[in-house]
Amino acid sequence: MKNTLVEYPNGPVALNSSLYIPRPPLEKLGCQEITKPGAVIRIRAPKEMGKSSLMLRIVDHAENLRYQIATINFKQFDPDSLKNLDRFLRSFCLQVTTQLNLEPELDEYWDEDIGSKVSCSVYFRCHLLEQLDRPLVLVLNEINHLFEYPQLTEDFLPLLRSWYEEGKQIETWRKLRLIIVYSTEIYVPLKITQSPFNIGLPLTLSEFTVEQVEQLAQLHNLEWNRQQTEQLMAMVGGHPLLVRLAFYHLSVSEDETLENLLKSATSDRGIYQEHLQRLFRIIENDPELKLALKKLILHHKPLGLQSIFAYKLDSLGLVKLDDQQFQVRYELYRSYFYQRFELEAENDVSLPFPVKRILELERENKKLKQLFSLDPVTQLGNRESFDWQLAQEWYILSDGASPLSLIIGEVDFFKPYKDYYGVKLAERCLRQIAQAFSLVITSGNMRVFRYDIDRFAVILPKIDSREAVELAHRILENVRALNIEIDIPNYVLFPESFVTVSLGLATTKPTVNNEDIEDFKDCDRFLKATEEALKTSISRGGNRLGKSNKFN
Repeated sequence: MKNTLVEYPNGPVALNSSLYIPRPPLEKLGCQEITKPGAVIRIRAPKEMGKSSLMLRIVDHAENLRYQIATINFKQFDPDSLKNLDRFLRSFCLQVTTQLNLEPELDEYWDEDIGSKVSCSVYFRCHLLEQLDRPLVLVLNEINHLFEYPQLTEDFLPLLRSWYEEGKQIETWRKLRLIIVYSTEIYVPLKITQSPFNIGLPLTLSEFTVEQVEQLAQLHNLEWNRQQTEQLMAMVGGHPLLVRLAFYHLSVSEDETLENLLKSATSDRGIYQEHLQRLFRIIENDPELKLALKKLILHHKPLGLQSIFAYKLDSLGLVKLDDQQFQVRYELYRSYFYQRFELEAENDVSLPFPVKRILELERENKKLKQLFSLDPVTQLGNRESFDWQLAQEWYILSDGASPLSLIIGEVDFFKPYKDYYGVKLAERCLRQIAQAFSLVITSGNMRVFRYDIDRFAVILPKIDSREAVELAHRILENVRALNIEIDIPNYVLFPESFVTVSLGLATTKPTVNNEDIEDFKDCDRFLKATEEALKTSISRGGNRLGKSNKFN
């Protein structure tokens, strides 16, 4: 039954909404800070992370304390008023005066001889603050809009700073409490590597945690489990808007599934099209930033970035720092921008040979995808897609810092089983075993494939030998738990009275020299070592795990 009561995620979450997810300790810190004389609170994050929702709750707390509130949204200013400092400051003062229900007396305080900035300060202190018998919370929302007018910003921000500093000395200014709300995307057009705001308490919004995502799913009345949480977060992390969009569409549509939603996530018909297109427009307007992102995405692995590009891409929410190197923050972004950069990369001489080779393989893979990428029986990736995926993961992890594990499994004595029970039951058996393998998948980077007629493979990026062994034993247990009965007269080779599998395992830390294709032969040796480990477990009677001595 679809849920028609869930509101579409557009703008801040209303104070009375049941869908607001608290972001501790930010609410507590903000509510404590707003009570301090002369306080300044800066709420900052990329767009659509929940800044305005947090601001509403701090303002609501201030209202409960009977503070005066005035909210200025700089997007609502007339463009002509933003081209002239004097006109802007008069408009600014007039808006605040009106919201406080006071009589405007701008002409009484405005003096051309002392200038508009001093006139504005005198007006605020003498006409507004001195008339108030309680603190004034002044909310400056969407202040990033002013950065389209650099001359204005260069005068207005120092003015705010001067009020903050005056509050440490003059009692009247201590009545003023500022909440400044802005998107960190303002940093992109600026030649800076640090925030232009560095006063007061900064509140930076981060992503939802696993627990918060599951709490939100419950609030949407979804039947939800941890595996679905991991699937969704493998694509969009804990980005508040992206998660809420997914839950909205899943809750209001009876036919929508998480699998279909994620499958179309990067397309022009997907639910994230507006979000992705907005980011793409920003990147397209900055050629140097686009080149930095392009190299990061096409290399398929973390890279070092120049500080200004790292700062701007992080401000957009596109990258994250991982062990002193940067990688794309979400699979959604990696896949979306990859599709748009792929064709441009053909003539990019700055890309090393392995990157170009992977691009060629991916283009070939896309052409064959409909026919060859999925095994028709199990709906897992087939051997061709396995080969492509293994080569890609090998290159992604080729700095030698992270492990790569591989498990290959074979159904014990599958041929006699198929001969006796027939094709239909044999295919059913394979589908059940495919599911048993898939149950160990805990992240979007792990993949299960049908490796051969009676074989399956699991690629495990960033999984070390110890953890891979634990996953392999879980596979053995999952297959045993299927309890697929075997009763073939006069056939005694089966290790048990039910279907089992044998497994081979290898783990290594891949390395690739950008200039030497021969290094990819280590990937082939790694694959053969895993197959040899499988043969060892089969030779010992099956229903067990064999480990490679060469690569573990």
